[in-house]
Amino acid sequence: MDTTHFQSIINFIWSVADDLLRDIYVKGKYRDVILPMTIIRRIDVLLQPSKQKVIDSYNKYKDKIENLESMLGGQHGSGLGFYNHSNFTLDSLCNDPKNIRVNFENYLDSFSPNIQDIISKFKFKNQLDTLEEANILFQIIERFCSPKVNFSINPILDSKGNIIHEGLSNLGMGYVFEELIRKFNEENNEEAGEHFTPREIIELMTHLIFLPVKEYIKDGTFLIYDNACGSGGMLTESKDFVTNKQGLIQSKADFYLYGQEINPETYAICKADMLIKGEETNRIKYGSTLSDDKLSDLKFDFMLTNPPYGKSWEKDQKAINVSKKGSKTTCDDDRFQIGITSKSDGQMMFLLNMLSKMKHNTELGSRIASVHNGSSLFNSDSGQVAIRKHIIESDYLEAIIALPTNMFYNTGIPTFIWIITNRKPEHKKGKVQLINATSEKYYTKLKKSLGDKQNQMTNKHIELITDLFLNYTSNDDCLVLDNKDFGYTKITIEKPKSIESLANDEKFLNLENKEIIVEKLKALEANPKDFNDRKDFLSYIEVKLSKSQANLLIDNDKTNNTEKIPLKTDIQNYYNTEVKPFVPNSWIDWDSKSIGYEILFNKYFYTYTPPRSLESINKDLCSLDVQLHNLLNEIL
Repeated sequence: MDTTHFQSIINFIWSVADDLLRDIYVKGKYRDVILPMTIIRRIDVLLQPSKQKVIDSYNKYKDKIENLESMLGGQHGSGLGFYNHSNFTLDSLCNDPKNIRVNFENYLDSFSPNIQDIISKFKFKNQLDTLEEANILFQIIERFCSPKVNFSINPILDSKGNIIHEGLSNLGMGYVFEELIRKFNEENNEEAGEHFTPREIIELMTHLIFLPVKEYIKDGTFLIYDNACGSGGMLTESKDFVTNKQGLIQSKADFYLYGQEINPETYAICKADMLIKGEETNRIKYGSTLSDDKLSDLKFDFMLTNPPYGKSWEKDQKAINVSKKGSKTTCDDDRFQIGITSKSDGQMMFLLNMLSKMKHNTELGSRIASVHNGSSLFNSDSGQVAIRKHIIESDYLEAIIALPTNMFYNTGIPTFIWIITNRKPEHKKGKVQLINATSEKYYTKLKKSLGDKQNQMTNKHIELITDLFLNYTSNDDCLVLDNKDFGYTKITIEKPKSIESLANDEKFLNLENKEIIVEKLKALEANPKDFNDRKDFLSYIEVKLSKSQANLLIDNDKTNNTEKIPLKTDIQNYYNTEVKPFVPNSWIDWDSKSIGYEILFNKYFYTYTPPRSLESINKDLCSLDVQLHNLLNEIL
C-alpha cells in the first residue's frame, strides 16, 4: 500500500492537534478530541450526498413511525446503514460561530444509534466543556472542514477537472485511523501494539491461513473472527485479501467479519471503520472476550488474532470463578476446561477461546492464525503445558513461524505465528512445520524506528516465507517434524536424604529408631544399592514408618530432581544411562510421570558461532597492555 497520500492527511490532522490543543491538553490526551473528530468528519462527508433525502424522510415520517433507523439508513435515506437527520453539516455549523456549542450538540444527537454508540465510547461529549471554555470548539470544527484536506472517497477537482486532492479510500481511512492511534499512544508512552498489528504481519498471516485452501473458498459463505480485534485491521485486511479482484484468490464468496474488543476507544474506531466500509457493525462486540464472550453461540471458518501477551487477566479470572482445588485449577467457563494459565499472562486463553469456536462439521473445518511471544512455546506454567498438549495431541498444530525481532511497535522480543487447523491434509497429519524467518533475508531495516519497530517485511519477504510454508520441504530455514518430537515425559527422581540434612531435621530427630536409620544410610553411602521404587528403599531401611515419617527420609524435590525425557526415548534406558550413574541409590517415581510438549526453536535452528582464536585474543591483550603502559607513562 502506498502510504504517501495518507501521510499528508495524518500530518494535517496532527497539526490541528498541535496548533489548537497544545495549551489545553497534554499530548497523550490529544486523542480524546482528534480521533472522534476524524471519524465524525469522515462520516459527515460520506453522508453529504444523501443529506437532504434523509432530512426529507425524517420530517415526513418522524410522527408516523416510531423507529426510523432502518428507513433513514436504508434506501429511503442514506443507504449506508447510518445517517444524521440534523439540518446541520460540519460545514454549515461554521456559519454560526456564536451558537457553535448548541448547534454541534444538536448535530451529534441527530446521528443514528450506531454512530452515537461510537461517540459515547470515545466519551467525546465530555470534552465539549473544555473546548468551549478554551474558546476553540469552533476552530476545531473549522479546521476539520479545511479545503486543504479531503476526507471524501471522491477526489476534489479544480474548475478544469484536474485533481487537487485524491479521494480517501476506505482502506486508506483505516490506515489513517490506526496510524493516528499509534502516534498518540507513542506520545503517551503507551503500548501501540495493543491496538495495532503491522500491516505486513497481517498480510503474512492472510497468506498462511487462506492460500492453502484457496480452491475451497472461491464461492460460498464464510465467517472470519478476531477475538482481540483492536481497530479491526486483521478483519478488513483478511476480507480484502481473499476478495481482491487482482489478488491471489479472487474469491466471489461472502465473507462476514466478527470481532470483540475490550478497549472502548479502540472498539469505537473499529466499529466506525466497519461502518464506513459497509460491514455490519453489530458483529463487532464490546467487552472482555475472556470473561464475557459476546459471540459464544457462533463457530467460525477463519480466525486471526494478535492477543495481548504478558498481560494480567486477573479480573477475568475472578469473573469466571477461577479457583484451585488441590492440584487442579477450575472455572465456570466451558471454553477453558483444558487448562487455565496463571493470572499474569492470558495469551493462551485467547487461543482456547478460538479452539472452542472451530467448526467440526464442515469439509473445510477451521483455520487459525495467532501471534504469540516465546513463552507460549515452552513456558512450564501448568495451564500453558496443558493447552500445548491438547493442541498437539489433537493434531491441530500445522506450523509455527518465528518472526524477526523488532517487528512490532510495542515490543522488540521474539514473536511467533501459530497456524492451527482441524483439517490437516493427509501429508501433514502427525507433523508440525517450523519456519525460522528471523534472518535478514526475511526483513529490511527501517530508516527510522517507529517505537520498538525497527524492521519491516516487504512483499518479497512475505512471498519467501509463504513459499516455505506451501512447499513443505525441509531446508536450512524450514523443518517438518513429528508431533512426538516436541513431547517429553516429565518424571521425578527420588533418593534418600543425606545424613547431614537429616541431622538438622527436628521431626527426624524425634523418631524412635533414628539410630538404625542412620546406620542404614551410612551403609548406602559406602555401598550404593539399586532400588526399583520407594517401597523397595523402605524395605531396605527395615524400620516400620508411617507415610509422613517415610517422607522425612526421601528427597523428592520436584524442582531440582525432575527430568524431561524425550517422548521417543525409553524412560528406563534414559534413567540407567543419564541419571543412575550420577545419582546413586536413586529410583524413578513412576507416579509423578506426566507428558508435556515444548517447541524450542534454538534447538532446531541453532547456528554455531566458533570462538575467537587464541592468537586473536592474545593480539588484543598485547595491544591493551601497550595502551595501559603508555597511559601510566603519561601519569608518571
